[in-house]
Amino acid sequence: MVERLAGWTLIDNEFIDQVAHLAGLSTDEVARREERAPGLLERLARTLAAASPEMSVTTGGSPPSVETEEETIVQMTERVIAQVAAEGRAVLVGRGAQAVLATRANALHVYVIAPKPFRRKIAIERLGIAPANVDKVMQETDEHRDQYIKTHYGRDRRDLTQYDLVLNAERLGFEGAAEVIVGEVKRRRWV
Repeated sequence: MVERLAGWTLIDNEFIDQVAHLAGLSTDEVARREERAPGLLERLARTLAAASPEMSVTTGGSPPSVETEEETIVQMTERVIAQVAAEGRAVLVGRGAQAVLATRANALHVYVIAPKPFRRKIAIERLGIAPANVDKVMQETDEHRDQYIKTHYGRDRRDLTQYDLVLNAERLGFEGAAEVIVGEVKRRRWV
């Protein structure tokens, strides 16, 4: 809605396509891994593999690369965020954009919140998540996003001091929240 009201470009799911292209991976692989930090066992296995060159001798390959597919995806995501931000007049949704662009004076950081019952309703109606699974999916999604930001940027995604605006979607509605954001963009004379 913000992009429509401001006449800007929305970059949401397009991240996946651009990152996949840059990383040389399939969009399915990027989608599966995006905004998900590796778990403890995955990190431990990678560390042990990197620390054990003899493992590569048995396979006939070279020592495992320290740079993993996960790190490549994060780096390519940061690159896409930086490119889009440099072009200007874009709405970036998620993927750590608030952390990547934290020091930019020409970035407006917005955190949209809502009570759990409202989020549950939206997840069922708009995203088609089965009512029996919605709480689990919401919790896992929140945990993955929290861990992604913590792991890759050392930040707490829910620390409201890193945002310029915090808007309650239930109270304002999506259209109302979009109008507040566009109002701030206009106040800053960015349109």
